Amino acid sequence: MKKFLIILFAVVLAGALVWWFFVREKQFAATYQEAKIERADLSVSVSATGTVEPVSQVEVGTQVSGIVSRLYVDYNSHVKKGQVIAELDKTNLLSELASKRSNLSSAKSEYDYQLKNYTRQKTLHEQHLIADADYETAYNTYLRAKNSYEIAKNDLDKAQTNLGYATIYSPIDGVVLSKSVEEGQTVASSFNTPTLFVIANDLTNMQVVANVDEADIGNVQMGQKVVFTVDAFPNESFQGQVTQVRQEATTSNNVVTYEVVISAPNPDLKLKPGLTANVTIYTMERQNAVCVASKALRFDPSAEGNSGPNDTIVDCKGRHKLWTRKGHVFTAHPVEIGITSGMKTEILSGMNVGESVVVAVENGRMPHEMKQDPSQKTEKSPFMPSRPGGKRNR
Repeated sequence: MKKFLIILFAVVLAGALVWWFFVREKQFAATYQEAKIERADLSVSVSATGTVEPVSQVEVGTQVSGIVSRLYVDYNSHVKKGQVIAELDKTNLLSELASKRSNLSSAKSEYDYQLKNYTRQKTLHEQHLIADADYETAYNTYLRAKNSYEIAKNDLDKAQTNLGYATIYSPIDGVVLSKSVEEGQTVASSFNTPTLFVIANDLTNMQVVANVDEADIGNVQMGQKVVFTVDAFPNESFQGQVTQVRQEATTSNNVVTYEVVISAPNPDLKLKPGLTANVTIYTMERQNAVCVASKALRFDPSAEGNSGPNDTIVDCKGRHKLWTRKGHVFTAHPVEIGITSGMKTEILSGMNVGESVVVAVENGRMPHEMKQDPSQKTEKSPFMPSRPGGKRNR
């Protein structure tokens, strides 16, 4: 019986040792997440917001004051260049024109009379039949009559021009976006020309004016691909390209931005002027590039919690490194990197497609951390009061 008990004790002890070194260690040992170097399309982008606008837009106003007598267009009306779109009341302008014509007729009569008188006085003066003073008086009177005649002609031309301004024509082919007046309304032309209509040239060819942050504007260039969305069609993406990078800076709340103009073809007329666009500008792209998960470049086995006491670290010199793991050996590989999309980074040299690298510690605890089970001991703040009747930890 004694011998049997000794053998039983030995078996139990051996089983406990096996459980401790294999089962428990496997339960709490760390595992590592790995990723393969592979080929993929990479792109670097800049995000911004902008406004959808027509490429060509004209504000139509009036240079004369008056009452709007007729309107021939409304919102969304299609107009042609030279088409009559509105008329002002012409009563006062016609009266002004008639007055200027009368003034011109009177000035012409005076001019004709003074011309004949000057011609006659000039002939007599050349024959020394009149005094110099009389000749000079006739000459000056003739000049004043001539100037008055010229002024009267200019006044008549101005009155005719103002009468022409009472009829308002469309300056371009396009669509009426806004109408600011109604029939019977009085418009006053003073220092600022009042806007009657806003006409967009071609709504099938729109543009987006985006505000790009100063930190990103250095990477934006003409011709780059752009994808944008609008809230009106959240599930649809629109494409365009950068057509202009404006040099003027705009400062708002200490934030400096620059305007970037983006083409926006609109054949189905879904894009409307004034819509807010969420813009993504692709500043750099790589097709079929060799790349790896970006967090693999941030992994360091020498950092606390990334390796166990039995692991061996074989380091190397290099600004950027990738780590491979075989058994308990971590090996560093220097690499050169290219562009990064945030999630993935291009590998220019140092490793090949298909090789696996360590990305991060996935779960578990290192063997040297198994001495203390956090479930068995809970730290207590010295500032936390003890329960009533209990003893305070010293």
